Amino acid sequence: MPLLPNSRTEPDGSAVIRVLSYNIRSMRDDTAALARVIRACEPDLVLVQEAPRFFRWRKKLARLARASDLVIVTGGATTTGPAILSSLRASVERTEDVLLPRTPGLHRRGFATAVVRFAGARLGVLSCHLSLQKDERHAQAGMLLDRLAGLGVEHAIAGGDLNERPDGPAFRLLADGLTDCRAAAPWGGEHTWTPADPYQRIDAIFATKGIEVLGCGVPLGQPGVTEADLRAATDHLPVLAALRIPAGPQDAAPGVSG
Repeated sequence: MPLLPNSRTEPDGSAVIRVLSYNIRSMRDDTAALARVIRACEPDLVLVQEAPRFFRWRKKLARLARASDLVIVTGGATTTGPAILSSLRASVERTEDVLLPRTPGLHRRGFATAVVRFAGARLGVLSCHLSLQKDERHAQAGMLLDRLAGLGVEHAIAGGDLNERPDGPAFRLLADGLTDCRAAAPWGGEHTWTPADPYQRIDAIFATKGIEVLGCGVPLGQPGVTEADLRAATDHLPVLAALRIPAGPQDAAPGVSG
């Protein structure tokens, strides 16, 4: 399997970046294995789901960031789980933690969002963990599209645990308005759950039009990523994408429909 391109800045100001989406199950498993997987993927951005939410949650997330050679951008308990980590290559312009409407009897959900820059490329970022309940999940997918458009940037990405396969209505809604990176440029493995017996793809990374997808999938062949670590780290497999973000207008209408 060919390797994904390394992160770099192009002469025209565009940026090639690596984005990792990962449900870390509140760091209840082997955190050393988790950090090894993240570090081996060499991401510029990590879209986290199920970050620690309770006692000393900030300290736990900070410990993972340090062990992974990253820093915390936003999210965690303030979003009921989604978070964003980044390398020092990213310059953070602004962040916003978003709580979604509460449905009685169900876990409240949220989005971690940010606008970041990589050299001349400006990028909106959203990490999500959608509902287990079908109707609420579909509504949240629509809210995700609205929130991504509301970031006010031309180029944006969203990723997370969708709790739904590609043929489901929420997944299809997102794929209609955005580029499903795995479908656009398959790389690595496809299925993200469960690590011991992966049989379905319920985690994904999406991008707005104009972002070039160079490859996306479960990093099974990435140097330094072992099957033992993937099984020990958490109950999901991560999704890694290499994307080329164009340089260009700093304030433009976002390319999102929905």
